[in-house]
Amino acid sequence: MAKGTNLVIVESPSKAKTIGKYLGADYRVEACMGHLRDLPKSTMGVDIEHDFTPEYRPMAGKEAIISELQKASDKASCVYLATDPDREGEAISWHLKQLLAIPDEKAKRVTFNEITKGVVTKSIEQPREIDYNLVDAQQARRILDRIVGYQLSPLLWKKIRRGLSAGRVQSVATRLVVEREREIEAFIPKEYWTLDALLRCVDKAGSFTVRYYGDGKKRELHSEAEVDEIIRDVAGKEFSIAAIKRTEKRRNPTPPFITSTLQQEASRKLNMTPRRTMAVAQQLYEGVDITGEGTVGLITYMRTDSLRLSEEALAAAKDFIIGRYGEVYYAGSPRRFRAKSGAQDAHEAIRPSNVTLDPETIKGDLTREQYRLYKLIWSRFVACQMADARFDAVQIDTVCAGHTFRATDQVMKFAGYTAVYEEGRDDESEEKGSSLPDLKGDERLKAEKTEKEQHFTTPPPRYTEATLVKAMEERGVGRPSTYASIVATIQDREYVIKKDKRLTPTPLGIVVTDLMLAHFNDIIDVEFTANMEHQLDEVEAGRVEWKRVLREFYSDFHREMTEAEAALDGKRIKVPEEETDEICEICGRRMVIKSGRFGRFLACPGFPECKNTKPIVERMPGRCPKCGSTILKRKSKKGYVYYACERGAECGFMTWDVPTANDCPSCGQTLFKKSGRGQMKPFCINENCKDFLPEDKRGYKRRMPKATTETVETAEEIAEPSEKPKKTTKTKSTTKGTKKA
Repeated sequence: MAKGTNLVIVESPSKAKTIGKYLGADYRVEACMGHLRDLPKSTMGVDIEHDFTPEYRPMAGKEAIISELQKASDKASCVYLATDPDREGEAISWHLKQLLAIPDEKAKRVTFNEITKGVVTKSIEQPREIDYNLVDAQQARRILDRIVGYQLSPLLWKKIRRGLSAGRVQSVATRLVVEREREIEAFIPKEYWTLDALLRCVDKAGSFTVRYYGDGKKRELHSEAEVDEIIRDVAGKEFSIAAIKRTEKRRNPTPPFITSTLQQEASRKLNMTPRRTMAVAQQLYEGVDITGEGTVGLITYMRTDSLRLSEEALAAAKDFIIGRYGEVYYAGSPRRFRAKSGAQDAHEAIRPSNVTLDPETIKGDLTREQYRLYKLIWSRFVACQMADARFDAVQIDTVCAGHTFRATDQVMKFAGYTAVYEEGRDDESEEKGSSLPDLKGDERLKAEKTEKEQHFTTPPPRYTEATLVKAMEERGVGRPSTYASIVATIQDREYVIKKDKRLTPTPLGIVVTDLMLAHFNDIIDVEFTANMEHQLDEVEAGRVEWKRVLREFYSDFHREMTEAEAALDGKRIKVPEEETDEICEICGRRMVIKSGRFGRFLACPGFPECKNTKPIVERMPGRCPKCGSTILKRKSKKGYVYYACERGAECGFMTWDVPTANDCPSCGQTLFKKSGRGQMKPFCINENCKDFLPEDKRGYKRRMPKATTETVETAEEIAEPSEKPKKTTKTKSTTKGTKKA
């Protein structure tokens, strides 16, 4: 690096690669790979007695990166700290400045809302100072979470089980799932009935279905006796039309994505977890090699709760919509959306950096996940600036014997924004009206048949990952940068598990939540946590001093800790065993689910008399191609998922490919698909079938190990061998003292 060259430091190599292509030879772009300095892992690292002074240290394993950046910054005439444009990114830049001892006159802070040549060049030309309000807000959050984690988690170890953790926000998220489960358990279904009648026009062709509405005003039917009485009243009598209401309905497009809505929609439409959504979005933001364009950042920054769109983006959307779809599809004027109260406005909403790079044009340059997520973001942005969808809606009220029956229908008149995008729904049970004939109002109608149906009200559904993110956002719990990690953490800790895409609390999660409710009500209180997020926002805005927030929090928290330790002195809380339908083949007891160092597994409750353990397996669709038995999804000790016949080594069938519910049209055997994310095209693995697809053509980037009988591990090898602790052999440590940071 020549003396006088400018150094630009970003987080990731891909981001460095993209930015490096936009800047000239006078700039060297290096990646710091995230944080290089943090609180120590072995101790709390916060001096509470001296006003919450943090003890930051260089992170283990980052010595080579630190050394390289130190040399580069010493030689550089100017160091541009170009980490992400949020609190975390600001803190990383501050830590870099401190760790590398960069003088004030040499350190410049730059941020990129989108990584395009124009934005990067403009930002480099307009650097700023480090925003210490942002840094303080991040420090306050980090120290709050460190205090809760390092003081509360050991209490959980002593009173429940080792290895548990409590977090300021993760505990609230777990509570939401637990409380929803208790709502479901306490729910008492109520009976109600619907009554439909198929009406036929007496004097002309045409029929349609109407539903009982009421007797002049809306009435709910709660018993079969009420329904039968109405049926007797209208039996054999003609219906007349009381009213026909024709209106034009308009449907507005949804706003562009923010972090939470992107995670929700990706979960609904793409079956992507919040964590995976953010990982792929990061790739799109940092840059992808596009044919003819070079390396391009495809979307704006993806951690945001702002709905603001720049004037340049609005103008580009207008030109694109008119050019691609015609002026009638443009909204007529730019649509601007108002963010919810308390949202930050530092960034734009999530949108494509260049709207003319439509998904189909660049599909060949993207991975499947990148393409699908980019298409979702691109379509939502374009649609939000398009004209309303318009529908001709008809409502017909018919009357017989004083009873009103109603029919509704709507027909699309103009597609508008729906030509590009329609928002997904968490509940797809929306009723659709029946097709209605063209009626004038004086037609005579006769009921060809009536149909009654009993229903029961249903409890609120369990959260999905998407609806849990939505619930946290609505309640002010967490922030855009934390949603994905919170949802992942409560599953990693086994407080919550996912069944059929729904989140269910485990007995462990319920026990921990109950303990927190009993002794740490503030920590687990939704409103308290939301208010704490507001306090951090106030720190970021420079209106509140960050250590004041810590002092106010710790005074109550310390009191609760002291009271809890006294109340729980000498007590040990047992986690109820989760009984299953699996029968122990040795002693006949119902097996229970336990957790060990390799995760959850089945164990006989008769331990130590019976030490039988088995892995938790999932039954897959399809049939074993060797013997026709059930195929099970299994996981090896190294964490690799494979699929094997339930008969194990007796059959010997094992594969890395995923069985599907479809059969091969040629040979009738179960079709399989490539393992991995997303929807894959199924193929036949029967070597004697004309549609057989060899292993080397199934799309794997590296050849999978040969599927043999030896590969199939026994249950004892996969699961925990027993609950009896093994003796450990101590080894001498020759670790030398480390230098203090």
